[in-house]
Amino acid sequence: MRSPLQLVLSIALMLTAANVQPEAVGEQPAARNRALAGDAMTPIGLGEIKIAGEIGRRLDITVNNNLLALDTENVFLAPFRRRNQASGYIGLGKLIDATVRFAAYTKDDKVRALKNHLVAEAIKTQEPDGYIGILVPANRLWGVYDIHEMSYLVLGLTNDYKCFGEQASLTAARKLADFIIARWSAEPSRIPGPTGKRANMYGVTTGLDGALLTLYEQTKDQRYLDFCTKFEQYRLPEWNSIIKMDEPNKPYHMDDERHAYIFMALCVAQLQLHDLRADARLLKQTRQALDFLMRRDGLLIPGSCSLQEAWHDSQVGSGNVSESCATAYLTRMMDRMLRITGDSQFGNMMERAVYNALFAAESPDGRKLRYFCPLEGNRTYFDRDTFCCPNNFRRIMAELPAMIYYRSNDALAVNLYTQSTAKVDLRGGRSVTIRQETDYPSSGLVRIVVAPSEAMEFPLRLRIPSWCPKAKLRINGETPIEVSPGERFYEVCRGWKPADSVTLDMPMPWRLVRGRKSQEGRAALMRGPVVYCIGAANNAELLEKCRKPGDLILDPTSLGAPVADKSVRPDGMKVLAKAWPPESETKDPAPLDVVLTEFVDPSGVATYFRLPDLTRAVDDELTSKEPAR
Repeated sequence: MRSPLQLVLSIALMLTAANVQPEAVGEQPAARNRALAGDAMTPIGLGEIKIAGEIGRRLDITVNNNLLALDTENVFLAPFRRRNQASGYIGLGKLIDATVRFAAYTKDDKVRALKNHLVAEAIKTQEPDGYIGILVPANRLWGVYDIHEMSYLVLGLTNDYKCFGEQASLTAARKLADFIIARWSAEPSRIPGPTGKRANMYGVTTGLDGALLTLYEQTKDQRYLDFCTKFEQYRLPEWNSIIKMDEPNKPYHMDDERHAYIFMALCVAQLQLHDLRADARLLKQTRQALDFLMRRDGLLIPGSCSLQEAWHDSQVGSGNVSESCATAYLTRMMDRMLRITGDSQFGNMMERAVYNALFAAESPDGRKLRYFCPLEGNRTYFDRDTFCCPNNFRRIMAELPAMIYYRSNDALAVNLYTQSTAKVDLRGGRSVTIRQETDYPSSGLVRIVVAPSEAMEFPLRLRIPSWCPKAKLRINGETPIEVSPGERFYEVCRGWKPADSVTLDMPMPWRLVRGRKSQEGRAALMRGPVVYCIGAANNAELLEKCRKPGDLILDPTSLGAPVADKSVRPDGMKVLAKAWPPESETKDPAPLDVVLTEFVDPSGVATYFRLPDLTRAVDDELTSKEPAR
């Protein structure tokens, strides 16, 4: 739903476009970067796209080897049937939400059957007063995490109605939402949470705002919007916390100021509210988060953040860093900002997070998931299928298909590069099928085939990644042109006919990215959007000699062309290099052999290394410029 401001700006853009003479089919296109203020972007539907390539492979293994392999009866549903716990959290609502989206995307009978079963069994447990949960009556609503559990149940059931038209799901979602509103409104001074403080309230109610806003979008029932915006104890538009960090050797605080996942979840909710009614206040908190990530050292090199689930700016990469929930909500926050602003920098950050932090949180076969994904030291898998991180991982994976292509009026935008095919309906009964042919991120060569239902003119917008200073773009057999990354997507506006194609060639030389703060004096190796690391599986002999691989001195001149590495993914890459032992002279040839693999290598133990000459390193392109406003 567009705000009045967006409508006004869209009309202004249409009037401007009316004064532009269309270009003839086959002529050199008007390809350009331009400001598109107010030109909001909308993701295409989950059922309109089919994805292959690395993103598609990850989706497939998540569905087949994780989602469909879960013991949903005993692990997820049984606690809701018993309803005998004093406190606790399962994550059934998040699982339902992920399964609904996966069913919409895959159109797979098994996935849809699982979705129907989870929904039906959850609804069977609903009490006459609307409650669905795992707690005994005396603890309901006020028990720690009960509102959190119920919130995502409301969201998952509402999305089942949104995607599949299931009226029973919507009815159950409304009853559950009404239960929360009625009970909380009856005792407005009773703040849930382990300490009773308002700041801690957000930790145990995370997801409520997004669920009620989604319910409002589907029902237009003003009560759900009013609860988010006017209820004294909540007031989403007025949420205005300052990012803080836990102090060393002090008790851990799970509140909206320190907890990265909670903070970004509230940002995403404010951005969702902004789509309903544009308000500059609703962008303030997200801008604070962006400033912390991009300008105040909050973003880690794989594209995620957090230490012990909290904000941190030390760039420490060992221990419990890069929480999967934080990665998921960082990705959602970038998606929402991309929709609002059209700024390609948010697509750049999404890409970094997806190909590194997100995919590294999953085992190569898809069955096991991580709660944290450190840059240094051994990585471990979470021991449960329940709780927040496993289910938030499934949710964000199920949302990825809607982050590949976007439309804006009649313009189509390509945000993430991966082998895929999508059919997009345009106005006037017209449609365009768009297909990517690529092995990205193994290489930066992408061929985009455009097949409109009839010859027509529309803008095709391409994100030129900020890691690629110069790319070549060729349309059909025409002379290639050089294009550069910019604040906006690169736009090709021309008349399109079936089987037209655009080839984008983005060179991927090695680059050494300078570390900051605790990583100062070191550099990380990158190629395109992918970070590389030392993995124990390929460097057993080296790690016997060097117990601290982050102190190795890498010889940049020894980096050759990447070679195939199928140990982690079918089209994976690795590079063979040379290194000097720590604190050694570098005037003689480097004596040590080192193998660097992609960050998703589950045996990864080191991501930053020393260099003989740090001036060869460059700043991280995601953190070396002002965040978009």
